[in-house]
Amino acid sequence: MSGLEPFGVRLRRAMDERGPLCVGIDPHASLLAEWGLNDDVAGLERFSRTVVEAVADRVAVLKPQSAFFERFGSRGVAVLEKSVAEARAAGALVVMDAKRGDIGSTMAAYAESFLHKDAPLFSDALTVSPYLGYGSLAPAIELARENGAGLFVLALTSNPEGGEVQHAVRPGGRNVGATMLAHLAAENAGEEPLGSFGAVVGATLGDLSTYDLDINGPLLAPGIGAQGATPADLPSVFGAAVRNVVPNVSRGVLRHGPDRVALRDAVERFAEEIRHAVTSS
Repeated sequence: MSGLEPFGVRLRRAMDERGPLCVGIDPHASLLAEWGLNDDVAGLERFSRTVVEAVADRVAVLKPQSAFFERFGSRGVAVLEKSVAEARAAGALVVMDAKRGDIGSTMAAYAESFLHKDAPLFSDALTVSPYLGYGSLAPAIELARENGAGLFVLALTSNPEGGEVQHAVRPGGRNVGATMLAHLAAENAGEEPLGSFGAVVGATLGDLSTYDLDINGPLLAPGIGAQGATPADLPSVFGAAVRNVVPNVSRGVLRHGPDRVALRDAVERFAEEIRHAVTSS
Protein backbone atom coordinates (compact mmCIF):
# COMPACT_ATOMS: atom_id res chain seq x y z
CA MET A 1 0.00 0.00 0.00
CA SER A 2 1.13 3.55 -0.72
CA GLY A 3 0.31 4.99 2.69
CA LEU A 4 -1.88 7.60 1.01
CA GLU A 5 -5.47 8.01 2.06
CA PRO A 6 -7.89 7.06 -0.73
CA PHE A 7 -8.21 9.66 -3.47
CA GLY A 8 -11.87 10.29 -2.68
CA VAL A 9 -11.05 11.15 0.93
CA ARG A 10 -8.25 13.51 -0.09
CA LEU A 11 -10.33 15.10 -2.85
CA ARG A 12 -13.30 15.75 -0.56
CA ARG A 13 -11.00 17.45 1.94
CA ALA A 14 -9.31 19.55 -0.75
CA MET A 15 -12.66 20.60 -2.21
CA ASP A 16 -13.97 21.59 1.22
CA GLU A 17 -10.81 23.52 2.11
CA ARG A 18 -9.92 25.12 -1.23
CA GLY A 19 -13.15 24.92 -3.21
CA PRO A 20 -13.77 22.45 -6.04
CA LEU A 21 -12.11 24.32 -8.92
CA CYS A 22 -9.84 22.33 -11.22
CA VAL A 23 -7.47 24.29 -13.46
CA GLY A 24 -6.19 22.65 -16.62
CA ILE A 25 -2.58 22.93 -17.74
CA ASP A 26 -2.99 22.91 -21.52
CA PRO A 27 0.13 24.33 -23.18
CA HIS A 28 -1.01 24.15 -26.79
CA ALA A 29 0.86 26.12 -29.42
CA SER A 30 -1.61 29.00 -29.72
CA LEU A 31 -1.62 29.60 -25.98
CA LEU A 32 2.17 29.55 -25.81
CA ALA A 33 2.12 32.20 -28.55
CA GLU A 34 -0.39 34.31 -26.61
CA TRP A 35 2.02 34.23 -23.68
CA GLY A 36 4.88 35.38 -25.94
CA LEU A 37 6.60 31.99 -25.66
CA ASN A 38 8.15 29.84 -28.35
CA ASP A 39 6.52 26.54 -29.23
CA ASP A 40 9.43 24.53 -27.88
CA VAL A 41 10.53 22.80 -24.69
CA ALA A 42 11.76 26.03 -23.14
CA GLY A 43 8.37 27.64 -23.76
CA LEU A 44 6.61 24.57 -22.41
CA GLU A 45 8.69 24.61 -19.23
CA ARG A 46 8.17 28.33 -18.66
CA PHE A 47 4.43 28.01 -19.18
CA SER A 48 4.01 25.02 -16.89
CA ARG A 49 6.21 26.42 -14.14
CA THR A 50 4.31 29.69 -14.19
CA VAL A 51 0.91 28.00 -13.85
CA VAL A 52 2.07 25.72 -11.04
CA GLU A 53 3.77 28.53 -9.12
CA ALA A 54 0.77 30.81 -9.53
CA VAL A 55 -2.09 28.53 -8.54
CA ALA A 56 -1.01 25.14 -7.15
CA ASP A 57 -1.15 26.42 -3.58
CA ARG A 58 -4.74 27.61 -3.90
CA VAL A 59 -6.77 25.20 -6.07
CA ALA A 60 -7.99 21.73 -5.21
CA VAL A 61 -6.93 20.17 -8.51
CA LEU A 62 -4.55 20.78 -11.38
CA LYS A 63 -5.14 18.80 -14.56
CA PRO A 64 -2.23 18.65 -17.02
CA GLN A 65 -3.12 17.45 -20.50
CA SER A 66 -0.34 14.97 -21.22
CA ALA A 67 -0.60 15.22 -25.02
CA PHE A 68 0.71 18.78 -25.00
CA PHE A 69 3.83 17.59 -23.19
CA GLU A 70 4.27 14.31 -25.06
CA ARG A 71 4.44 16.10 -28.41
CA PHE A 72 7.92 17.32 -27.43
CA GLY A 73 9.18 13.79 -26.78
CA SER A 74 11.24 12.79 -23.77
CA ARG A 75 12.15 16.36 -22.86
CA GLY A 76 8.48 17.31 -22.80
CA VAL A 77 7.67 14.33 -20.59
CA ALA A 78 10.46 15.42 -18.25
CA VAL A 79 8.75 18.81 -17.93
CA LEU A 80 5.50 17.02 -17.16
CA GLU A 81 7.16 14.92 -14.45
CA LYS A 82 8.53 18.04 -12.80
CA SER A 83 5.21 19.87 -13.06
CA VAL A 84 3.34 16.98 -11.43
CA ALA A 85 5.83 16.75 -8.57
CA GLU A 86 5.83 20.50 -7.92
CA ALA A 87 2.05 20.77 -8.08
CA ARG A 88 1.61 17.96 -5.57
CA ALA A 89 4.30 19.45 -3.32
CA ALA A 90 2.30 22.70 -3.26
CA GLY A 91 -0.79 20.87 -2.06
CA ALA A 92 -2.81 20.50 -5.27
CA LEU A 93 -4.12 17.13 -6.31
CA VAL A 94 -3.06 16.22 -9.84
CA VAL A 95 -5.46 14.61 -12.29
CA MET A 96 -3.48 13.42 -15.28
CA ASP A 97 -5.59 13.95 -18.39
CA ALA A 98 -4.25 11.15 -20.56
CA LYS A 99 -7.50 9.28 -21.40
CA ARG A 100 -5.79 5.92 -21.52
CA GLY A 101 -7.75 2.82 -22.46
CA ASP A 102 -6.75 -0.68 -23.56
CA ILE A 103 -6.97 -4.29 -22.40
CA GLY A 104 -5.00 -6.68 -20.27
CA SER A 105 -1.28 -6.14 -19.85
CA THR A 106 -1.35 -2.94 -21.91
CA MET A 107 -3.96 -1.37 -19.64
CA ALA A 108 -1.88 -2.51 -16.67
CA ALA A 109 1.19 -0.79 -18.14
CA TYR A 110 -0.74 2.45 -18.68
CA ALA A 111 -1.89 2.24 -15.08
CA GLU A 112 1.66 1.66 -13.82
CA SER A 113 2.80 4.78 -15.69
CA PHE A 114 0.48 7.08 -13.75
CA LEU A 115 -0.98 5.27 -10.75
CA HIS A 116 1.96 3.42 -9.17
CA LYS A 117 3.36 5.32 -6.20
CA ASP A 118 6.94 4.94 -7.47
CA ALA A 119 6.27 6.05 -11.06
CA PRO A 120 7.87 9.34 -12.16
CA LEU A 121 4.45 10.48 -13.38
CA PHE A 122 2.49 9.29 -10.35
CA SER A 123 -0.70 11.33 -10.20
CA ASP A 124 -3.57 11.43 -7.77
CA ALA A 125 -5.97 10.37 -10.52
CA LEU A 126 -6.03 9.52 -14.21
CA THR A 127 -8.65 10.03 -16.91
CA VAL A 128 -9.47 6.79 -18.72
CA SER A 129 -11.60 5.65 -21.64
CA PRO A 130 -13.92 2.68 -20.97
CA TYR A 131 -14.91 2.08 -24.57
CA LEU A 132 -13.22 -1.29 -24.81
CA GLY A 133 -15.72 -2.26 -22.13
CA TYR A 134 -15.79 -1.16 -18.51
CA GLY A 135 -14.17 -4.44 -17.50
CA SER A 136 -11.05 -3.47 -19.45
CA LEU A 137 -10.35 -0.86 -16.74
CA ALA A 138 -9.87 -3.53 -14.05
CA PRO A 139 -6.04 -3.25 -13.93
CA ALA A 140 -6.26 0.52 -13.47
CA ILE A 141 -8.97 0.21 -10.82
CA GLU A 142 -6.93 -2.33 -8.89
CA LEU A 143 -3.71 -0.32 -9.00
CA ALA A 144 -5.53 2.89 -8.09
CA ARG A 145 -6.97 1.22 -5.01
CA GLU A 146 -3.55 -0.10 -3.99
CA ASN A 147 -1.91 3.32 -4.29
CA GLY A 148 -4.57 5.65 -2.92
CA ALA A 149 -5.28 7.04 -6.39
CA GLY A 150 -8.45 7.47 -8.43
CA LEU A 151 -9.87 7.40 -11.93
CA PHE A 152 -12.13 9.66 -13.95
CA VAL A 153 -13.99 7.58 -16.52
CA LEU A 154 -15.32 9.18 -19.71
CA ALA A 155 -19.10 8.90 -19.37
CA LEU A 156 -20.97 11.88 -20.85
CA THR A 157 -18.43 14.09 -22.58
CA SER A 158 -19.06 17.56 -23.93
CA ASN A 159 -17.81 16.95 -27.49
CA PRO A 160 -20.67 16.50 -29.99
CA GLU A 161 -19.12 13.34 -31.48
CA GLY A 162 -19.30 11.56 -28.13
CA GLY A 163 -23.03 11.03 -28.41
CA GLU A 164 -22.76 8.38 -31.12
CA VAL A 165 -21.17 6.07 -28.56
CA GLN A 166 -22.35 7.38 -25.21
CA HIS A 167 -26.01 7.73 -26.20
CA ALA A 168 -26.20 4.35 -27.93
CA VAL A 169 -28.87 2.24 -26.24
CA ARG A 170 -27.92 -1.18 -24.93
CA PRO A 171 -30.21 -4.18 -24.54
CA GLY A 172 -32.50 -3.39 -21.64
CA GLY A 173 -32.91 0.27 -22.60
CA ARG A 174 -30.02 1.90 -20.73
CA ASN A 175 -27.59 3.88 -22.87
CA VAL A 176 -23.84 3.50 -22.71
CA GLY A 177 -23.20 6.69 -20.73
CA ALA A 178 -25.72 5.70 -18.09
CA THR A 179 -24.17 2.24 -17.95
CA MET A 180 -20.78 3.76 -17.13
CA LEU A 181 -22.34 5.81 -14.34
CA ALA A 182 -23.95 2.68 -12.92
CA HIS A 183 -20.62 0.84 -12.94
CA LEU A 184 -19.01 3.71 -11.06
CA ALA A 185 -21.79 3.84 -8.49
CA ALA A 186 -21.16 0.15 -7.80
CA GLU A 187 -17.40 0.79 -7.57
CA ASN A 188 -17.94 3.53 -4.96
CA ALA A 189 -20.62 1.77 -2.92
CA GLY A 190 -20.12 2.26 0.81
CA GLU A 191 -17.15 4.61 0.49
CA GLU A 192 -17.08 7.65 2.78
CA PRO A 193 -17.03 10.59 2.46
CA LEU A 194 -16.54 10.14 -1.30
CA GLY A 195 -15.52 7.30 -3.58
CA SER A 196 -12.34 7.48 -5.63
CA PHE A 197 -13.82 6.56 -9.01
CA GLY A 198 -15.37 9.49 -10.82
CA ALA A 199 -16.98 10.27 -14.14
CA VAL A 200 -16.24 12.90 -16.76
CA VAL A 201 -19.54 14.70 -17.40
CA GLY A 202 -19.61 17.84 -19.54
CA ALA A 203 -20.91 21.03 -17.97
CA THR A 204 -22.22 22.07 -21.41
CA LEU A 205 -24.75 19.23 -21.71
CA GLY A 206 -27.75 20.99 -20.21
CA ASP A 207 -30.38 19.18 -18.19
CA LEU A 208 -29.09 15.74 -17.16
CA SER A 209 -32.00 14.90 -14.89
CA THR A 210 -32.66 11.68 -16.82
CA TYR A 211 -29.28 10.36 -15.63
CA ASP A 212 -28.46 9.14 -12.14
CA LEU A 213 -25.38 11.22 -11.33
CA ASP A 214 -25.37 10.12 -7.70
CA ILE A 215 -22.40 7.77 -8.09
CA ASN A 216 -20.93 8.54 -4.63
CA GLY A 217 -17.90 9.78 -6.51
CA PRO A 218 -16.61 12.98 -8.11
CA LEU A 219 -17.85 14.37 -11.41
CA LEU A 220 -15.13 16.09 -13.43
CA ALA A 221 -16.95 18.75 -15.42
CA PRO A 222 -15.12 20.28 -18.39
CA GLY A 223 -16.68 23.09 -20.37
CA ILE A 224 -16.60 26.04 -17.97
CA GLY A 225 -15.38 29.23 -19.63
CA ALA A 226 -14.25 29.08 -23.25
CA GLN A 227 -16.59 26.18 -24.13
CA GLY A 228 -19.62 28.18 -23.07
CA ALA A 229 -20.75 26.88 -19.70
CA THR A 230 -20.69 29.12 -16.63
CA PRO A 231 -20.49 28.37 -12.91
CA ALA A 232 -24.11 29.45 -12.62
CA ASP A 233 -25.09 26.55 -14.92
CA LEU A 234 -23.77 23.87 -12.57
CA PRO A 235 -26.86 23.40 -10.35
CA SER A 236 -29.22 23.06 -13.32
CA VAL A 237 -26.94 20.57 -15.08
CA PHE A 238 -25.93 18.41 -12.11
CA GLY A 239 -28.85 18.81 -9.72
CA ALA A 240 -28.38 17.21 -6.32
CA ALA A 241 -24.95 15.86 -7.35
CA VAL A 242 -23.52 19.40 -7.70
CA ARG A 243 -21.64 19.15 -4.39
CA ASN A 244 -19.47 16.43 -5.89
CA VAL A 245 -18.71 18.32 -9.10
CA VAL A 246 -15.13 19.31 -9.89
CA PRO A 247 -15.55 22.09 -12.48
CA ASN A 248 -12.62 22.33 -14.87
CA VAL A 249 -11.49 25.67 -16.28
CA SER A 250 -8.54 25.85 -18.65
CA ARG A 251 -8.44 28.73 -21.13
CA GLY A 252 -10.67 30.90 -18.93
CA VAL A 253 -7.80 31.03 -16.45
CA LEU A 254 -4.75 30.43 -18.65
CA ARG A 255 -5.49 33.29 -21.05
CA HIS A 256 -4.61 35.69 -18.22
CA GLY A 257 -0.98 34.56 -18.15
CA PRO A 258 1.91 34.89 -18.03
CA ASP A 259 1.20 37.42 -15.27
CA ARG A 260 1.03 35.36 -12.07
CA VAL A 261 -1.14 37.88 -10.25
CA ALA A 262 -3.62 37.90 -13.12
CA LEU A 263 -3.71 34.08 -13.09
CA ARG A 264 -4.40 34.08 -9.35
CA ASP A 265 -7.08 36.72 -9.72
CA ALA A 266 -8.80 34.66 -12.43
CA VAL A 267 -8.72 31.59 -10.18
CA GLU A 268 -10.24 33.58 -7.32
CA ARG A 269 -13.03 34.91 -9.54
CA PHE A 270 -13.97 31.46 -10.85
CA ALA A 271 -13.67 29.94 -7.38
CA GLU A 272 -16.01 32.54 -5.91
CA GLU A 273 -18.55 32.14 -8.73
CA ILE A 274 -18.49 28.36 -8.30
CA ARG A 275 -18.79 28.63 -4.52
CA HIS A 276 -21.79 30.94 -4.87
CA ALA A 277 -23.48 28.70 -7.44
CA VAL A 278 -23.00 25.53 -5.43
CA THR A 279 -23.96 26.92 -2.02
CA SER A 280 -26.98 28.78 -3.40
CA SER A 281 -28.43 25.70 -5.13
